[in-house]
Amino acid sequence: MNFKSVLAKKRFELGEGPFYDAAARALYWVDIIAGEAWSLSLASGSTRTWSFDQPVSAVVPRQNDGLLVALADGLAFLDPETGGHTAFVAPEGKGSGNRSNEARVDPQGRFWLGTMQNNIGPAGEDLPITHSQGALYRVTPDGAVTRMEKNIGISNTLCWDEARGRLYFADTRAGVIYVYDWNGATGEIANRRVFASPHERGFPDGSALDVEGCLWNARWGGSCIIRYAPDGRIDRIIDVPVQQPTSCVFAGDDLKTLYVTSARAGLGEAANDFDGALLRASVDVAGQACTAFAG
Repeated sequence: MNFKSVLAKKRFELGEGPFYDAAARALYWVDIIAGEAWSLSLASGSTRTWSFDQPVSAVVPRQNDGLLVALADGLAFLDPETGGHTAFVAPEGKGSGNRSNEARVDPQGRFWLGTMQNNIGPAGEDLPITHSQGALYRVTPDGAVTRMEKNIGISNTLCWDEARGRLYFADTRAGVIYVYDWNGATGEIANRRVFASPHERGFPDGSALDVEGCLWNARWGGSCIIRYAPDGRIDRIIDVPVQQPTSCVFAGDDLKTLYVTSARAGLGEAANDFDGALLRASVDVAGQACTAFAG
């Protein structure tokens, strides 16, 4: 598969959270450490950046106009024109020792937020992760917050398979991808079990689902994406030219272009020319569409 860097020489410290807005033909993602949210117009190739005074782990469009961002200490509404933001809800708030990490919207428009022990210092330096104290939250459009999981090391991978009634969720620290029974109508989850065990090609980071129900999982430290069949079997391993791919999303008019975020953080002199790049490649299967936050 021929991956190309999308933004020439631009490299991100911790690129994450790609989201494709089909209506606007726009790709969104973040640089967590830099505290930046980004958008790319697939039509014009132009980009926009919004900066924050703290880490930001996700940016998604709202059905009621504007954007929703996951900041380190809670969720906020972002006005894309002015760059101003207003607090929405704080599932944990300040003082928990945690920060936001993985975040995505389910097919019904609810926002799901995974947290983890904060590992980013005030100057962007790396801090050790010593406890599995993160959690998973479900946020409804009216701002109601429900904790769905606890004792998570590093929250990652949030994907919903409507056809099979499943939620996929990973704990990178444990090296495991879990699958739950998921009720789309109520948003409830149950019956957690291991979907994919630790693998020698890196640790599970963010993922995307294709129309065949296969999970494309970016492997931190593994320089690849693993495509898992619905039964947990490894269908293929796709090499990528970065050491730390962080997540992926399907985009384009036919949803057959895979965008991959990556990180340069922690690599130092071992970083290659592509580490931290936003990558793009054509694929042979369409992905499932992203959903805007219903608030």
